[in-house]
Amino acid sequence: LPEYRRAKLVLFRDAIDSACGFAEAASGPFYCPGDEKVYVDLAFYEELQQRFGASGDFAQAYVIAHEVGHHVQNLTGIEPQVRRLQQSRPGEANALSVRMELQADCYAGVWGHSTAQRQILEGGDVEEGLGAAAAIGDDHIQRQAGRRVNPESFTHGSSAQRVAWFRRGLESGDPRQCDTFKLADPR
Repeated sequence: LPEYRRAKLVLFRDAIDSACGFAEAASGPFYCPGDEKVYVDLAFYEELQQRFGASGDFAQAYVIAHEVGHHVQNLTGIEPQVRRLQQSRPGEANALSVRMELQADCYAGVWGHSTAQRQILEGGDVEEGLGAAAAIGDDHIQRQAGRRVNPESFTHGSSAQRVAWFRRGLESGDPRQCDTFKLADPR
């Protein structure tokens, strides 16, 4: 494995310019491999609580840990490999995106496991993280928008998938348990 380099966290409101281009609040939190930074619009946390009903400090920490999971994917070469596959197989782009997002959820769970081992979790934290994972599943977001649930359009995974992979990392604490790419179906 390559030596770990820390990702930088950039908090902003409304819009920001990154090495990955200009981003607005509508784009949500994201990781930019070009500058190895995690970008979080603070308004997203308000939306997470008000629109999605996922509140609490651990729900917010889960979002950051998920984005840092993308940083780990970048450092290990998974992210660029998946991007190349998406370009060469456009019909599989969404399915590959789901696998990458679920792996980042699992990595967030591994981080959550380590916080439990260090005894810095508070009562209800795990439930907050699981609630956030469920709230931002593609199926939940589509239903909330009044649209029909269309799994072929998923880019992040269903609520059930996101919860399952976050829980997998949380319970195992082992990043090797996060290989969403070796399974026929990452449910």
